[in-house]
Amino acid sequence: MTAQENRRNRWATLPVSLRAVITGILIALIPANVWPPLLLNLGVPLAATIELVFLGLYVWWASGGGPPQRIRAARSIAFRKRALSPAQWFWGVIAAFSFAATVHAAIVLLFRFVPFPIEAFRHGYNFSFIPSVPLRWVAVVVSATSAGVCEETGFRGYMQQPIEQRHGASIAILVSSVFFTLLHLTKAWAMVGMVPIVLGAGVLLGLLAWSSGSLIPGMIGHVVMDIGLFGYWWTGIAGDFSERPISETGVDRPFFITCAVLAIMLIIMLLAATRLRRIRVSTTVAV
Repeated sequence: MTAQENRRNRWATLPVSLRAVITGILIALIPANVWPPLLLNLGVPLAATIELVFLGLYVWWASGGGPPQRIRAARSIAFRKRALSPAQWFWGVIAAFSFAATVHAAIVLLFRFVPFPIEAFRHGYNFSFIPSVPLRWVAVVVSATSAGVCEETGFRGYMQQPIEQRHGASIAILVSSVFFTLLHLTKAWAMVGMVPIVLGAGVLLGLLAWSSGSLIPGMIGHVVMDIGLFGYWWTGIAGDFSERPISETGVDRPFFITCAVLAIMLIIMLLAATRLRRIRVSTTVAV
């Protein structure tokens, strides 16, 4: 027996959930960290071009393309590769945008209770070295796309999907959401109040992947969410948050509007996810 076969056998003896967690983290983090050095060393136009080509190849490989041949089917299943019907695209896009709106409303609401720690949120996200605002926006969009594609592939695909098959959706979504949250606790902006928001975002993205049977709606929602995070909260390119906590202003109209937006967007997202699940089940039964 060769050394490679020994390694395969040892890997196969590990519990499915442990293998899924390790694989998911590696599939998410290694590709996601290709973009920062490209941006810092090559400039936006060239770096963005290379990164988009890389992400295309990454998705092709993660969804079952290329070598090694023996795990192509497993990669396709982990990626939740499937064609979406027009109805699934419709409800998937609704779920994606309402998810992103829910997260941003939750952040706004958080900083109506506590002051916005601008220095912590901007730490590590200085795009001032990029010479123009349009190029900064290109960097924002590519940064968001890289994070959204890689993290959804790793956490909601390669980590969550195998655990779903072994232990069910609830445990799988919880596990992927916890590790998704732990990953982001390394960030300077990961104050106590942000933890439940990140965990909640992970749960909603996990629910969306399970409901739709696809990573695409979650990727769209994740990218849209991160464009807002990079463009507004982390870099300030789109402006600065200036609302004061309600301890200073009192419970005012903007506070009530934020609460309403949060509730409405969350309800829409959950309804869209429910609709996606029904379509998926009906399609499976019909087949």
